[in-house]
Amino acid sequence: MTRRRLAGLASMVLAAGIGLTACSASDPEPGPVAEAFAADLTDGTFDGAPVADPALAAEQLTTLLGDLAEFPREVTAGEITEVADADGGTDTLRDVALTWTFEMGEDTEPLVLSSAARLELVPSGESEAWTAVWHPGVLHPDADEESTIAISRVIGERGDVTGFGGEVLVEERPVMRIGIDKQNLAAADYEAAAQALGEALALDDVQGYVDRVAGAGEKAFVVAITIRSSEADTYSVDELRVMQGVLIVDDLMLLAPTPTFARPILGSVGEATAEIIEGSEGQIEAGDVVGLSGLQRLYDAQLRGTPGMEVTLTGAAGEVELSSSDPVDGADLETTLHTTLQAYAEDRLAGVTSPSAIVAIQASTGAVLAAASGPAGEGFSTATVGQYPAGSTFKIATALALLRAGLTPDSEVECTPTLTVEGYEFENYPGYPAGSVGTIPLSEAIAQSCNTALIAQHEQVSAADLHAAAASLGIGAAMPEGVSWPFPYFSGTVPADATGTTHAADFIGQGGVLVSPLAMAGLAASVAAGQTVTPVLVTTEDAAPPEPAAAPLTSAEATQLQQLMYGVVSSGSSTFLQDVPGDPVGAKSGTAQYGTDDPPATHAWMIAFQGDLAVAVFVEVGDYGTATAGPIIEDFLTLAAETDWAEAG
Repeated sequence: MTRRRLAGLASMVLAAGIGLTACSASDPEPGPVAEAFAADLTDGTFDGAPVADPALAAEQLTTLLGDLAEFPREVTAGEITEVADADGGTDTLRDVALTWTFEMGEDTEPLVLSSAARLELVPSGESEAWTAVWHPGVLHPDADEESTIAISRVIGERGDVTGFGGEVLVEERPVMRIGIDKQNLAAADYEAAAQALGEALALDDVQGYVDRVAGAGEKAFVVAITIRSSEADTYSVDELRVMQGVLIVDDLMLLAPTPTFARPILGSVGEATAEIIEGSEGQIEAGDVVGLSGLQRLYDAQLRGTPGMEVTLTGAAGEVELSSSDPVDGADLETTLHTTLQAYAEDRLAGVTSPSAIVAIQASTGAVLAAASGPAGEGFSTATVGQYPAGSTFKIATALALLRAGLTPDSEVECTPTLTVEGYEFENYPGYPAGSVGTIPLSEAIAQSCNTALIAQHEQVSAADLHAAAASLGIGAAMPEGVSWPFPYFSGTVPADATGTTHAADFIGQGGVLVSPLAMAGLAASVAAGQTVTPVLVTTEDAAPPEPAAAPLTSAEATQLQQLMYGVVSSGSSTFLQDVPGDPVGAKSGTAQYGTDDPPATHAWMIAFQGDLAVAVFVEVGDYGTATAGPIIEDFLTLAAETDWAEAG
């Protein structure tokens, strides 16, 4: 330590009034050396206080600290007391009390250790000076030259992910880990065994697996795939067992009810990746089980809880526990997903060859009961974050804008075969009923889905008013600034400043209108509930509500919209839904053109409500809404009507 630093420390000691034993006025004081030694123990440099062998002290301290060396620490010097030497004198020896404080991470109490260090007055030139005596006991009385400190983390139970009615969705389920056990193979057989297993499992990258086996240790068990035990027959496990070098290990994993169950939403759980570990600021270590994607990742801190910690000193004399804390189990994550409805929705979409979705909402609460995305979406949550033009399902929002502009369901509108706006010709869908062309009530224009009748009103309703009407039905709902949705969700966009043909096209859910299937299910739920409904998929105590619509939906407006949607089923384009058992069904189909093909490809949509249930069905590549999405929504509503879904998950 420099003279300036020593002088500064001396001043600090005097100011702090550290107790010193009686010495003559000319004797050196031990206080500055005690402070300097504490500073050396803090930074591990041993360049301040005089020590017999600074390099040895630094090396032994690092070894002694072991796992604790990674944690920030501060060592402070306390009371200095006299110590009798071998002759009984008290002039040359002092003990200084030390307090070691280790910062163990966020939300974890610091680790505090108490010890003492010996100071010795030794000749120094023509005078005497205090020097610090290094020994492992400086850290802990039981430490010796063979000692080191180890930290063991104790992991608590991961919180459950629950669904509608509190049913546990994700829990430990039996799995089989299938791979090559290298310790039961000769080195010459590694490649052939791995190749054979990879081909038998139809792995996407067989050579990659062969390379992993080759690069693993001689006794390694290299897992090729992990399957649910219920899938054993699918993978011909009995045949795999007899293959050379193949080992199948039974295990447990946190899994949803089925391999596909809400996977794009719930995500997965597994060992932490290097990227997750690096970004965890020391909270996650290799081997920890964490959420890897979806809600499991988004709410991982809540589900994971806080590990406990055991700090032990191990040396020649045995093991000494320095500190221990119990883990805090993770808290459950409550979702609203209904096991029966979600599973059925996924089964119903299993054969659809383009991205697709079924979303079901309990209208009275906004609870998302099902948000299924078809397999053609390849893991993308089409149901919640897909962005597509809404087509004629958006005409319910258009109808609300027209009602607010003074029309009623009985108001007469003109349904013409075509309508030209700024040089662009709009037309009705092929096969539009000839009996509904001409002057017809607005209710019939909605029931039969007349494009031209609604587009003809585009000069009477501004883009801002259409935007506001959509917002009243939950389309384009926004969270307060700086607050995100409790789950990934695209609520839709409707331009508030569109003009010309874009504004006209917005009236039939094209132009600049984009929605997700969940947003359209929310629209249907708003109509059914008689108020603006915000979808709720995750229940959190601190979730901020979205910003309220500028003009919330009124019960009177909802009643008129309900009648319009009932008319679609009773006398319009969706009479096939009259066969659904239970309460009457209100619905609206939709077909949205997209792309540059001639004729353009079409999205197929359908929304409906029945009692307290609101549903949206979407198929990215389909024919008309009634032809492609219609049978799917009919099957789903029928299943729901026959299931006492509101009683349990």
